[in-house]
Amino acid sequence: MNIFDLCGLDFIWPDGAPCLSGIDLCVADGEFVLFKGPSGGGKSTLLRVLARLESPNSGTMLYQGAPLNALAPERYRREVCLIQQTPSIVSGSVRDNLLLPFSFRVNKELPAPDDEALRQGLDSLLLSGVRLEMPAANLSVGQRQRLCLLRAMLLSPRVLLLDEPTSALDPESRRVVEDAAEHLCAEQGVTVLLVSHNDYQPRSVAFRTVNLTGCRLVETV
Repeated sequence: MNIFDLCGLDFIWPDGAPCLSGIDLCVADGEFVLFKGPSGGGKSTLLRVLARLESPNSGTMLYQGAPLNALAPERYRREVCLIQQTPSIVSGSVRDNLLLPFSFRVNKELPAPDDEALRQGLDSLLLSGVRLEMPAANLSVGQRQRLCLLRAMLLSPRVLLLDEPTSALDPESRRVVEDAAEHLCAEQGVTVLLVSHNDYQPRSVAFRTVNLTGCRLVETV
């Protein structure tokens, strides 16, 4: 079964500049897809469209065989989580940021993780020096990236959309994040779509590479 089916997808910015043109793409449930291509090729925009943060100008998009808007946006974004290159945090502590999704009405039936679970999650992403009561604003960009990844992981999403999730990380931290994404796909069946400009290739999970250049999908390997 496909988690996403895109057909003839076009996206044009308000100033008239095309960003995605004639995108046809199927993503199987539980697949790991690596998006490559030059800056400005449309990779990040495609993830934003899949996250329903942008609306295409034309074409069709299906999620689990139904139109993307079949689910309410808040319910959809619980299942399909986007981690943007620029981390999105709120004022408050690290704990406040990690527990934020559990304060939303759509997630009211989900048990909020306790401090021990949060601590283990931070440790797993090499954030052992980050205290739960620490202001999130004091974290580095790389730490914020991992905080946002953990926040998404706590919701047990069906799909993770990762836009350059390791761009601000050192090699060791980058490896940990990449391994976490691969583990989620291989062991938990999470569909992972990851944008990367470096030479990363998954090591422990089968994957497919999609190249986007000049707003078009030019090659799938």
